[in-house]
Amino acid sequence: MKEIELFYLSHCPYCKNAKKAIGELMAENPAYSAIGIKWIEESLEPKLAASRDYYNVPTVFYEGKKLYEAKPSHSYNTIKEKLKEVFDRVTG
Repeated sequence: MKEIELFYLSHCPYCKNAKKAIGELMAENPAYSAIGIKWIEESLEPKLAASRDYYNVPTVFYEGKKLYEAKPSHSYNTIKEKLKEVFDRVTG
């Protein structure tokens, strides 16, 4: 199974949008459900978080490569679009 790492913070509104968008994307395209998601709460795993190159959350890595890092200006629709690009890349 292919697996992505998703770094997040539980109180982050962008991360909550990402979680909602992932649920919608998986409902829209069942092929995305074949992707495993390792949810990493960065405050609970600071060593792991420090080992990756990112600043904002949510951030998605696949096979050690950063595929998406949210920006403070990203709307829900942008987050969903970017996550869809990640899923398409991983499943493609």
